[in-house]
Amino acid sequence: MSLPLIFLQLVVAWLLGAVSMAASQALPGCENHCARDCYNKQYLREYYNDPWMTSAKFPISNDQNKFIAVGCDTYAVIKGSQGQKYTTGCLSLCDSIDNVINGSCSGIGCCQAIIPKEVRSFNITVNSYEKHANVWDFNPCSYAFVVEDNTYNFSSLDLKNFQNRTTVSVVLDWSVGNETCDEARKNQTSYACKENSECYNFDNGPGYRCNCSEGYEGNPYLSNGCQDIDECMISSPCNMTCHNLPGTYNCSCPKGFEGDGSKHGSGCRQIPSKRLPLVNIALGISISMLVLLLGGSWLYWGFRHRKIIKLREKFFEQNGGIMLQQQLSKRDGSLQSSERHGSDSGSGGQGTVYKGILQDGTIVAIKKSKIGDKSQVLQFINEITILSQINHTNVVKLLGCCLETQVPLLVYEFVTNGTLYDHIHTRSRSSSSLTWENRLCIAIETAGVLSYLHSAADPPIIHRDIKSNNILLDENYTAKVSDFGASKLFPTDQTQLTTLVQGTLGYLDPEYFHTSQLTEKSDVYSFGVLLVELLTGKKAICYDRPEKEKFSHVFCFLDEKEKDRLFEIVDEQVINEGKAEQLKEFAIVAKGCLEVKGDERPTMNEIAMELQGLKMVEKHQWVKDNNNLEETRSLLGEVSVAYSDGGGTSISAAYDSMTNHVISPFDGGR
Repeated sequence: MSLPLIFLQLVVAWLLGAVSMAASQALPGCENHCARDCYNKQYLREYYNDPWMTSAKFPISNDQNKFIAVGCDTYAVIKGSQGQKYTTGCLSLCDSIDNVINGSCSGIGCCQAIIPKEVRSFNITVNSYEKHANVWDFNPCSYAFVVEDNTYNFSSLDLKNFQNRTTVSVVLDWSVGNETCDEARKNQTSYACKENSECYNFDNGPGYRCNCSEGYEGNPYLSNGCQDIDECMISSPCNMTCHNLPGTYNCSCPKGFEGDGSKHGSGCRQIPSKRLPLVNIALGISISMLVLLLGGSWLYWGFRHRKIIKLREKFFEQNGGIMLQQQLSKRDGSLQSSERHGSDSGSGGQGTVYKGILQDGTIVAIKKSKIGDKSQVLQFINEITILSQINHTNVVKLLGCCLETQVPLLVYEFVTNGTLYDHIHTRSRSSSSLTWENRLCIAIETAGVLSYLHSAADPPIIHRDIKSNNILLDENYTAKVSDFGASKLFPTDQTQLTTLVQGTLGYLDPEYFHTSQLTEKSDVYSFGVLLVELLTGKKAICYDRPEKEKFSHVFCFLDEKEKDRLFEIVDEQVINEGKAEQLKEFAIVAKGCLEVKGDERPTMNEIAMELQGLKMVEKHQWVKDNNNLEETRSLLGEVSVAYSDGGGTSISAAYDSMTNHVISPFDGGR
């Protein structure tokens, strides 16, 4: 409560000789201040009261209180005395609680009446027509009370539980003395209204009240309590010049203008004057200069806009956009353009990968080609062409591209859980969350993608760079095959394709170096290396191993498999979680993929079916179920492939003929 209000109450108490009261008094529950009429199940009256309320010094506020009655079989009456004598009331009926509207007090479950002026005491009675016989289940009682307006909000729950209400508020009015303003001014000693205030007669009984005069604010009952309001600072009522005055303000116009200066009046307008020829000349020159300036600016921005368009066209053509349009038009493909902002998220063999955010808030991955590396343009265009034809759950989605920048940008869906390589090789082995079940599912999903590329795509597609770095995982460890920059369309009328050998050391098909021919069985070999990686937890190439094991862990796997020592190289977590027979079958699938001769390797369709069978705990379909080690010994002959230790992890070999070849290193191939 503010200090002026406390002082005001003390003044009122002093003038009236009574104990001061707050403007709003909280009564202690409805037991003694609310009328109640209740009945039991036999419809016999169980409780009844008709309270009186008396306030000798302070009248009941007629505009801040309401008379309320609650019930569905209810009529209530309020009688006033000691001031204005009156009798009024209201009627509330309803036969179902479904008819009651919460918040509405219009006669259905709740009714109300206004209170006249100058009421200082009142008596409330409430009764029932039929003793609540038809509504007893949800309304056994009727209630009536006087309450401060806007503090009570009717609810259907009050029909049964109103007796639980602890307080109701009633507002009492007050005034100074019993005199009118004219009578009070005769005695300035007791006159309560101080300087810069106005007196008005109290409208709810005898006495008067005070308000600060217009243009002032504060407490009118204190000396210097009403302070001047600076309208110029608060409301800025003037167009130009504002002068604050005691209790008011004045607007004025500067020299050369006329009017009252007020925003709500005529304002300030310039006084017309005869213009000299010199002024007209200066005005004409100024307008001409402005036109020239605007015209020059328009020409400049037009030239700059055309320059930007030409630069975009140059980048579009430089980045292979025309070639992409031709390829997509042949296959009715389309991609969306995109805008992004983001941060560096990694790098691949064909550029840097960023995490970005589209304008709609979608998080994406953005691959940016390396500046100045023109060899990557064809790979980017190739990847767009390939991915525009693929619609598979386990292939990372290409959302759009931008070829009108200095380097091309590809926009992919953002896969949140990193690469398979990260989970197998770079994360803590003691806390790895990649279970054997996860690994088997990843193998099945990746096999499904390759089977789709080889068999369902038209024309078939050879990925050419299957490895753990190119298998992305989402939060549920679902595999997403990525990086199709090295992929090739494989026309159905060709059984094999001579091409540039491209891939990653350790995953390369050894048949590449003998035949110079690319087939879908090359992906099968790379997938076999991936299966070994999942099974053993070892990298395909590890330079810190002994010299004979340095270049490919595949050879170690095949050797241990031949010697029936498979479980000596299997990942300890896999051994603990997988079934021995299931792991052996998985190893047989991997071994079949790693046959030196491509013709002896199974197709990806067969591999996908075998792996799916493993998940269902079925026997291997390629090998008979017996314990003869000789029958399941080796699916491979001796493997001997020479690799060039070039410092990178990926190599590309180009053939001059069927017998001569050159091997050259790539940096960071993906």
